[in-house]
Amino acid sequence: MRLTARIWVDAYLTRLRLYDIPAFVVAHGDDTAGAVLVKLNTLDGQAACYQRSFDLMTGQRLWMELSAGAEREVDASITKQRGFDPDLWVVEVEDRAGRHLLDEPGLAD
Repeated sequence: MRLTARIWVDAYLTRLRLYDIPAFVVAHGDDTAGAVLVKLNTLDGQAACYQRSFDLMTGQRLWMELSAGAEREVDASITKQRGFDPDLWVVEVEDRAGRHLLDEPGLAD
């Protein structure tokens, strides 16, 4: 079963809270059809942005890095993506250790 964007975002925020990792919805997209970007802010001027994609070899869903580097450059990349897709969700995760939990089971679904 494929989760709606809203349900996935709520579940992701709950999982992050269990690890005491602050996260915020900075752009609320379409509840049912919106894609989700996750921005990881390491609070040192650097950031990375991840998007859900498919592994063409296996057909499995996974999270891939869309952009990384200076936070302002990552923000510009996200702004550009939002220009293409106004239904896009953006979740910002703030963690100095670089934890985003996207590699945990169930989060690529």
